Amino acid sequence: MTEVFGMLAVSAMAFCYALEERGAVYSWGFGAACLASSGYAVVIGSWPFAVIEVLWAGLAFRKGLLRTRAPVTP
Repeated sequence: MTEVFGMLAVSAMAFCYALEERGAVYSWGFGAACLASSGYAVVIGSWPFAVIEVLWAGLAFRKGLLRTRAPVTP
């Protein structure tokens, strides 16, 4: 069951990363998927991977926040 969760988390990361330029919601989704993937890494005992995923999540949330605050230009 944990393998399915990991597969879904990484798939969500890839999906949101591919669509990240379309809007801030995908940056937020990428961050959430990174946190899910980090949780999976903790469960399987891969602590270095978990730390990197948390850092990626922080960067993604920061990017999403900056994108929502940025003025829209035509």
